[in-house]
Amino acid sequence: MSMSDIQRFGVTRRWSDAVVHGGVAYFVEVPDDMTQDVRGQIAQVLAQIDGRLKLVGSDRTRLLQVLIYLPNLADGSVLNSLWDEWVPEGHAPARACVQALLGHPDCKVEMVITAAV
Repeated sequence: MSMSDIQRFGVTRRWSDAVVHGGVAYFVEVPDDMTQDVRGQIAQVLAQIDGRLKLVGSDRTRLLQVLIYLPNLADGSVLNSLWDEWVPEGHAPARACVQALLGHPDCKVEMVITAAV
């Protein structure tokens, strides 16, 4: 694969589960099970990120940037406690966490990930 090739995983009409171009992977994760509380949904999304990173040939140490959307910024302490356990020491990506209305009323978190492959 050349650096100009684009690789898409899980392509649907509206989105791809992940896109890789120029040695960088781009993807978005929302919880598969939105019936869980915020802690459960965040833990779920972090586990889903691990799976997606593996799919594209990467891992947590290669995260470049993570944009986190929470409908309730009061959930930031829960996010940070799980995040601090999940991110390998010395490999924290650039990160932003913003309050936003999400596409589903039961969704407590959405993350946009950029990672080196």
